[in-house]
Amino acid sequence: MRRLLCVHVFLCCLSMAHPFCPSQCTCVFHGRTDGAGTRSVLCNDPDMSDIPVNVPVDTVKLRVEKTAIRRIPTEAFYYLVDLRYLWITYNSITSVDTGSFYNLKVLHELRLDGNMISMFPWESLKEMPRLRTLDLHNNRLTSVPTEAIPFLLNITYLDLSSNKLATLPSDLMDIWPPFNGAAVSTNASQKVVLGLQDNPWFCDCKISKMIEISKMTVTPVVLMDQFLTCSGPENLAGVLFQRAEIDNCVKPTVMTSATKITSPLGSNVLFRCDTTGFPTPSLYWSKSGGSTVDNTVQESPGDGIRWSIMSLTGILSKDAGNYSCKAKNVAGSAEATISLSIAGTISTTIPPVSPSNSTAATSQATTLVPPTENPNLSAVTADKLVTLTVPPRTSTTIAAVPKREKTTPSNIIQKGSLKQEKIQQGSNGRKLAADEKSKNSDASKSVKDFKIVEETSDSAVLLWTADGLPNDAPLTVVYSPYGEDEIKRTVETNAGSGKVLLEGLSSGTRYSVCLIAKRSAAGKDPCVDFYTLDNVEDGGQNQLFIIISGIACALVLPLIALLLYKILALYCKVNNPGSDEEELEKESYVKFETISMKQRTMNPHPTELWARRQTNESERMLLCSRSSIDSQMTYKSDSSRSEYLC
Repeated sequence: MRRLLCVHVFLCCLSMAHPFCPSQCTCVFHGRTDGAGTRSVLCNDPDMSDIPVNVPVDTVKLRVEKTAIRRIPTEAFYYLVDLRYLWITYNSITSVDTGSFYNLKVLHELRLDGNMISMFPWESLKEMPRLRTLDLHNNRLTSVPTEAIPFLLNITYLDLSSNKLATLPSDLMDIWPPFNGAAVSTNASQKVVLGLQDNPWFCDCKISKMIEISKMTVTPVVLMDQFLTCSGPENLAGVLFQRAEIDNCVKPTVMTSATKITSPLGSNVLFRCDTTGFPTPSLYWSKSGGSTVDNTVQESPGDGIRWSIMSLTGILSKDAGNYSCKAKNVAGSAEATISLSIAGTISTTIPPVSPSNSTAATSQATTLVPPTENPNLSAVTADKLVTLTVPPRTSTTIAAVPKREKTTPSNIIQKGSLKQEKIQQGSNGRKLAADEKSKNSDASKSVKDFKIVEETSDSAVLLWTADGLPNDAPLTVVYSPYGEDEIKRTVETNAGSGKVLLEGLSSGTRYSVCLIAKRSAAGKDPCVDFYTLDNVEDGGQNQLFIIISGIACALVLPLIALLLYKILALYCKVNNPGSDEEELEKESYVKFETISMKQRTMNPHPTELWARRQTNESERMLLCSRSSIDSQMTYKSDSSRSEYLC
């Protein structure tokens, strides 16, 4: 009986150890003495064509190897919530769905090596927040997109070897030290292992950081194979990364116009940042905390150079802080920081009240008048405080409640609590305060849409809209070159005109223009800066005209000289007719001698058979044809004279 009971218990345990194991797989339970254990499943049947769906739910490690599976479908393992190791290696997989690894929250290791995957769904990695090992070697990957970088931040083992990768995103190396700014650690547990060998790498600026890592002796990024080689371009084919020198690849450097700026509340501030590098870096601004700043202007005057200007108008207390200018290209990144501070304080002086004469006590109230401001001032080195003293008034002593000063764009008032003081106020004092408030009313607030249009090299048009001001209200337009207040020029106009033409300006110059209304508070007048146009087009047209004129002169002058020569030659020929006759004679007559046969004699050995005629007779002969055939000689007799017919 006892034996039967033991056999029954053993069979129950065996059935619990192998629940729902697929027929083409092998399930193994690794138990421990404390009753706990783990389950692993191995599926390596060559005839298996689909991912098994009845794997035990408590499986920790699943291996699918050397099968005919070609695709991993969506949510193939969603019920394996305890799965930590997933190996799908050396199969025929060509397609992986985006949701294939859904609900694998505790997966630590994913191996897909030895397949035929050409495109991997990198966004699927977000379903595996604890993934640390990703093995994709020996596949057909051709690229790693930039969008994959955020999903690789936690990966410590990445194997991309034996694929068809020619390049990698330049930002990929920025997630690891030393390019992410973190300190380099020698702790082995914090190292990142990369497998990049056996790929046709094209060695250019895009992988310059990877080449730089291969040359480092101490780095937290460990390459599985240190002897990576370049496959292109031709001048670097077969060259080791450690010996490769990339041309036209320079990390950015950044320079700023200042490191610290102090400016009054309500003023305008301009930050400038310059960078150099190749390829030409991109620039962007950010404030402390990571928020980006959009009100910027950028320009690249040439290859490898870029500058950027960031503007802050009407700065407030919240604008104080650090602003970073960051430059970046495929070779690296750099940044510089500018610190902005808001200047200004409150200084209030109240004399003590005499206890013996409370009814005739004197009080002095102080009002803060802000420093004289330029709307485009970028830095303030000193603050000025002007105190307005209210004459003493005799009245009943009352307890005054402290007031909070209002903050306006042209003055700087810091909030603070004032102690209760006994001051004297009367009807005359209230009237003076009302008059002062009326005097400081800001008439310039009625001027809107203040802007410059139609800039030329020597003029510009100023436009505005006056709401709340009468059309005949006098206004004064003040303009001058930026920073040169001593040569200001003014134009008188009225609020209803809404338009003023500024003339007599210099080309390519920055100007400041302000619209001043009567009874407006100091420093509250609307102002704007603008640039006049350069005379680049006119200068270019003049230069082109000079070049064309020079070419025309070079062509015409030789023709004129040749014509003059022909005229002079013709004139000389007309005035010298004798030379023409000589020339004609030279061309029409020739001198030649004629010979004839001698009379026959009885001498059997004559010495001479021909006789020459007189020279004067030969000279009279006219050459009337170019061919001797046209001339014939006739003989009348042996003693007669020869006759020539033409």
